[in-house]
Amino acid sequence: MTLTRFLAIAGFVLAGLAVLAVEWAARRPDSRIPTIGDVSALVMRYDIGGIPVGRLALLSFWFWLGWHFLAR
Repeated sequence: MTLTRFLAIAGFVLAGLAVLAVEWAARRPDSRIPTIGDVSALVMRYDIGGIPVGRLALLSFWFWLGWHFLAR
C-alpha cells in the first residue's frame, strides 16, 4: 500500500469518526446541535419556485458518492 493511499483511507476514517462524534454529541440531552436526520430533513424541504432544490442536491450527492466509490 502506498503512502498516498494510506493517507486517503486514514482521512476517510477520521472524517467518519468526526461524523459519529458530532452525531453522538447531538443526541445528548439538552444538546443544541442538530442530528444528521434533522439537517437532512431541513435540506429536503428546501424549494425554489416549486423546484425541490434540496432533494436534487441530495440526489446529486448520492450519485456522486456512488460514482466515485462504487463504479469500477
